[in-house]
Amino acid sequence: MNSIWAVVPAAGSGRRLGGEIPKQYRQIAGAPLLEHTLRALLRSPDIRGIMVALDPSDRRADGVKSLADERVEKTRGGAERSASVLAALKALADRVTEGDWVLVHDAARPCLDYPSLSALIERARACGEGVILAEPVSDTLKRVDGESTIAATVDRSALWRAQTPQLFPFDQLHQALDACLVDGVNITDEAMAVEWAGGRVHVLAGPSSNIKITVEADLAFAELLLRQQNREGA
Repeated sequence: MNSIWAVVPAAGSGRRLGGEIPKQYRQIAGAPLLEHTLRALLRSPDIRGIMVALDPSDRRADGVKSLADERVEKTRGGAERSASVLAALKALADRVTEGDWVLVHDAARPCLDYPSLSALIERARACGEGVILAEPVSDTLKRVDGESTIAATVDRSALWRAQTPQLFPFDQLHQALDACLVDGVNITDEAMAVEWAGGRVHVLAGPSSNIKITVEADLAFAELLLRQQNREGA
């Protein structure tokens, strides 16, 4: 593994959360959500640079201080997450060398702690293949039919809830996303693209605190987590 580049897709509007302000710019713990996300990545000396895919028409990004960091660059994002990630990869392509890796992290996961990020990088170095943070499913899962009636209880022993960051060889992810776009494959995360292209992806247990902001209640929970991390220096 040579250099690690990070990509943060942040061009979305956060429709499920609602409100006039896209969720990546909502204020929590004294700063925009995106600011906390970038700070979490910038703590790692292993990350050479960060490419953030933004909506160029949204001037709220001007209030995110970490976007001015020398390791952070911006590029035009797309209408969908996969398009934003691919745009960021293309923006980085001219400086990537053989053996470089790329780490993709959700803009809406501001509570990533440094030990988890470091463990992910070490696991990828050790196995030489893609690795993602994920959390074992603990809830009882039900499969229902078209009438909202339980059809079966699903065995959860082999099920994991995917998180980010997700870390892959740069060329592998770039080629996988390009192929999915050409074939019209709708992907929901980068691991799915690599899986579809025939690659192996490992999971590493991530903390339950690495939440993704989706609904209003998540903001209050994330604020508590961030204030606790700040006190502990995580």
